[in-house]
Amino acid sequence: MPRSVNAVAARAKRKKLLDKTKGQFGSRKNVWTVAKNSYEKGQQYAYRDRRTKKRNFRSLWIQRINAGVREYGMSYSVFMGKIHENNIELSRKVLADLALNNPEAFKAIVESVK
Repeated sequence: MPRSVNAVAARAKRKKLLDKTKGQFGSRKNVWTVAKNSYEKGQQYAYRDRRTKKRNFRSLWIQRINAGVREYGMSYSVFMGKIHENNIELSRKVLADLALNNPEAFKAIVESVK
C-alpha cells in the first residue's frame, strides 16, 4: 500500500508561516527552517515585550510627573506621598498627561496637595 501524505495541509501550513515572515531580511522570508525559527523567536520577543512595554510606560509617566512637580519645588516621591495622604485617586498615566498637556490643571493639583 502506498504511503499516504497530506501534502496539501502541510503546504498550506508552510505557506501560512511564510506569509507571516514576508518582508523580513534575506532567507528569513523564504527558507522554511530559517523562517520558522525567525517567526518563533519573533513571537517570543512579542510576548516578552508586551510586559516590558508596561514597565517602560510607567517609568516614562514617573519621569514626566517628576519634571512637572519640580517646577513647584517638590520631588516626585514627596508629591506622590501627599497625593495618597489626600486620597486623590489619579493614576500616574493621568497625572503625566496633565503635566504634559494641561499644566494649569496639574498646577491646581499640586497646589491642593501642598
